[in-house]
Amino acid sequence: MRSIRTSAPPRRGRRTVLTATGLVAALALTATACGGSGKDEASDKPDATTSQAAGGDGGKVTIPSDLADRLKEHGIDVDRWKDGGWEDWDKDKWLREAKDFVNPVIEGLWKPERMRSAEEADKTVTTQDASAAEGVSDPEPAPVDAQAEKTPYHENAAPVGKVFFDSPEGPSVCSGTVIKDVNHPGKSNLVWTAGHCVHAGGEGGWYRNLVFVPAYNDLGKSEAELGSASASEVAPYGNWWADWASTSGGWIQGGSDTGGDGAPYDYAVLHVKPEQGGKSLEETVGAALDVDFSAPSAAEAGEMGAWGYPAAPPYNGLQMFKCLDTPGRFSLSPGLPAMYRIGCTMTGGSSGGGWFRVRDGETVLVSNTSIGPMDNTWLAGPQLGEDAEALYQNMSRTYGGQ
Repeated sequence: MRSIRTSAPPRRGRRTVLTATGLVAALALTATACGGSGKDEASDKPDATTSQAAGGDGGKVTIPSDLADRLKEHGIDVDRWKDGGWEDWDKDKWLREAKDFVNPVIEGLWKPERMRSAEEADKTVTTQDASAAEGVSDPEPAPVDAQAEKTPYHENAAPVGKVFFDSPEGPSVCSGTVIKDVNHPGKSNLVWTAGHCVHAGGEGGWYRNLVFVPAYNDLGKSEAELGSASASEVAPYGNWWADWASTSGGWIQGGSDTGGDGAPYDYAVLHVKPEQGGKSLEETVGAALDVDFSAPSAAEAGEMGAWGYPAAPPYNGLQMFKCLDTPGRFSLSPGLPAMYRIGCTMTGGSSGGGWFRVRDGETVLVSNTSIGPMDNTWLAGPQLGEDAEALYQNMSRTYGGQ
C-alpha cells in the first residue's frame, strides 16, 4: 500500500456499521460455488517465457535462447544471471520499458522462509500532496478496523493471495486476486494487483521474480506454526510465476514514491503459469471474479470490501484481513481522476488486494488497494474504466490462452 504522510489531525466522518452484509455472503458463495496519460499499454513480453532449474546443472537457471538474447541486449551477462546475477540491480540497466519485462522461473526460489522475509511494498505521499485536492475529495472517513478472515480462506473469501517479487530493496510482497478471463472462460490464468507491485513507476523499472500464491497460509497459522509448516500448507495451490505483466502507461510514466500522478492508474494484470505444470489457475483454485469496468461514482458504488494481507505493524503479513465501508471520493490533484476511499486500518502489504462490490447479485472486483495514510486509517484505490478494460482485454486476447 502507498502510505500518505499527514501531519494534520485526520477529519472524521460517519462510521459505517459493520454487519454480516450481502457482500460477505456473496463472497463466500462465489468462493465455494466453484470447485498524465492514463492510457494503458500492454507491458507484456512474449520472450518472458519460463526457464526451469536444470537438474544436472547444479541448480542453475536454464534460460531460453530468445530470452538470453534479450538479456544480452540490455548488457546483462547471461552466465552471471544464471549464477545468481538476477539479484544484482544496476539502475542504469534496470529494465523499465513495457517491452522489457522478463521474469524467468527460478524454481524453488520462493521457499516458505523467503516468503516470510518479504517486506511490504509501500509508498509515501506528502501532506501537500494529500491536501492539494481538498475541494475534490470527500471528508476523510472514520477508520474501520480490519477483521481477520475466517479460515480456510479458500472456503470463506474471494480468491485472494499474495504477490511476491524482488525489488532493489530486497524481497517484497503485495496482494492480488484471481480474475476471470472473458476470452477463456473457466480457464483463467489472470491475476489483478496494483501497478506499484510490478513496476516502480517513473524513476524505476520492472520488478523481478514475480510470483502469485493464492490462498497463502490458507489455515491462518501463526508465525510460530508456520515455522514448521509444509510448503503445501503455506502455498496450498502452489506458486504461479508471472510470464507476462501489464500495467498502465499512466503508472509507468507518472508513478512515484509519493504515488504521484500515476496513483489513479495504479493497477496491473498478471498472466501466470504454475511453477510445476498443472491446470489453469482458475481450475486449480476453483474460483475467479469478474472485473467491473463501469467505474461507478463513489455515490453510486454502494458498499465495498477490501481484502488483503497487511504486512506492516501491527500485522505481520501472514493472515488475510478485510474491511467493509461505503466509499467516498479522493484525489491528489484537481487535474487527476478521483479515486475511491474507504475507512480501513490495513497497512502495507495489502497493496494490490482486490476491492469488491455486489453488482446484479454477483461479487465483482471494482478496484484495488493503492494508497493510504501513515496512520493507517483509510485506503484509496483507482476507478477502473475504459483504459483499465483495454489493458485487461489486450492481456486476455494476446496471452490468455497460453
